[in-house]
Amino acid sequence: MVCTLGVCSLGLLAAALATNAVAQDASPAAESQQGQIVIPKDVTIFAQNDPNHRRATAVVNGDIVTGTDVDQRLALIVAANDNKLPPEEVQRLKMQVLRNLIDETLQIQAAKIADIEIEDAEIEQTYVRVAQQNFGQNTKAMDAYLVRVGSSPGSLKRQIRGELSWQRLLRRNVQPFVNVSDEEVREMIDRLKAAKGTAEFRIGEIYLSAAPEAKPAVLENANRIVEQLRKGGSFVAYARQYSEASTAAVGGDLGWVRLEQLPAELGTAARELSPGQLVGPIELRAGYSIIYLIDKRQVLTADPRDALLALKQISINFPAGTSAADAQKKATEFATAMKAARGCGGVEAVAGPLGAQVVANDQVKARDLPAQLQQALLNLPVGETSPPFGSVEEGVRVLMLCGRDDPKGASDPSFDQLMSQMEDDRVNKRAQMYLRDLRRDAVIDYN
Repeated sequence: MVCTLGVCSLGLLAAALATNAVAQDASPAAESQQGQIVIPKDVTIFAQNDPNHRRATAVVNGDIVTGTDVDQRLALIVAANDNKLPPEEVQRLKMQVLRNLIDETLQIQAAKIADIEIEDAEIEQTYVRVAQQNFGQNTKAMDAYLVRVGSSPGSLKRQIRGELSWQRLLRRNVQPFVNVSDEEVREMIDRLKAAKGTAEFRIGEIYLSAAPEAKPAVLENANRIVEQLRKGGSFVAYARQYSEASTAAVGGDLGWVRLEQLPAELGTAARELSPGQLVGPIELRAGYSIIYLIDKRQVLTADPRDALLALKQISINFPAGTSAADAQKKATEFATAMKAARGCGGVEAVAGPLGAQVVANDQVKARDLPAQLQQALLNLPVGETSPPFGSVEEGVRVLMLCGRDDPKGASDPSFDQLMSQMEDDRVNKRAQMYLRDLRRDAVIDYN
C-alpha cells in the first residue's frame, strides 16, 4: 500500500479507534463522558472515497499541485543519486521540487493563455525518444522503471508538457523580439579567430540568487549542495532542481565558453579546474554559483580526444573469493601474456588458452573513455595494449589499439551557427525575466 499526504496514517488511526470501540463493552453513560466512538453492527457505506483524490500541496492560479506530484518527481532525483541522499537533504529537495512544479504550472498556464496547446501525441513521441536516448529501453520498460523507483509515466509526461509549452511560448512571445545584428556576429567571429588556440571550457553551473538579508541561508544551502555533489550526487539532477539560471532545464550546462565571457569570480575559479572537478559556492553580487568543469579544449583547434579508435577489449574474471593481492598478481600475468599477441590479428589465439573474452569496436571516440585511459590510449602505437584495469569484482581487462583516425583540423565558426547561439543566449536571459513576472503575478495557496 502506498501512503500519500498522510491519508494512510489517518485511515489507520480511524481503524484503530474503531477497533478499540468495538472491543470495549462500555455503558452509554461512559460513552457520553468519554466521547467513545460507537459503530453499529449493520454498516451501510453511503459513499466511497475517491482513490484519485489528493489534498493539494499548492493551488497555483486555481490549478492543483498535489503531494503525489511532488513525491513522484522527487523520486526521479533520488533515483538519479542512487538512493543515497540523507533524510534532511531529501526534505530540502522536496521543497525545491514543489517550487519547480509551481514554475512548471505557471509556464503551462501562460502557454494556454497564449492559445498554445501541446497535443498528447507530441508528448508521447517525446516520451518514446526519452526512453530510447536516456534509458536504452522501450516505453514499457521505462514505465516499469519509473514505477519501481516511486515515480510514474504521468509525472515525466507532465514535465515534458511543461518544457514543450515553455519552449513554444518563448518562440512566440520572446524569440521574435530578440535581434542579433550581422555586425555583432562578425565581431564575435573576429574575436574567436584572434583567440585561436586559447583554452575554451565547457562548464556546468548551479546558480542560487540571494537578497542581502537572505545570503547566510542561501550560502548554507549552497554548501549542503556542494557536500552532496562531492559525495557523488548528480550535478545535472541538482542543477535541474536547484539552479535559478535559465540553463537549469539542460542540467546547468553553459556550453563551451571562454573564461573572459564569465563573471570574473567564476572565470578565476574555473581556470584552476581539471575536467570532472567542482568548486563553490562562489559569491557573486546577487547570489552564489557552484561550477563544474565538464570538459576543456582549444579554440578552433582539433582536439586529439576526438580521434576515432578501433579497439579490442580482452577480459578475464577472477574466481569468487580472490584477494586483492592475488588479483594484482593475476592482472600482471594477464597483461604480460597479452603482449605476446603482436597486433590485433593475434589477439584471439592468445586469449583462447587464457579463457579470456574478446570484444571489438571500431567506433570509439577517445573522449568517451574514462579520463585515466584517454591519454594512455592516445599515446599507444597500433598493436599495443593499455595497462590492465578493472576490479576484484569485475575482473581485469586490457584494450589493444587496432587503428586510429585522427580528427580533421577545426574549421572557422559558422556565421549562422554563431548567430543562433548568440540569439539563444539572449532568449534565455529574457526567459528568466518572463518567469519572474509570472511568479510575481501568481496567486498561490499552500496547504
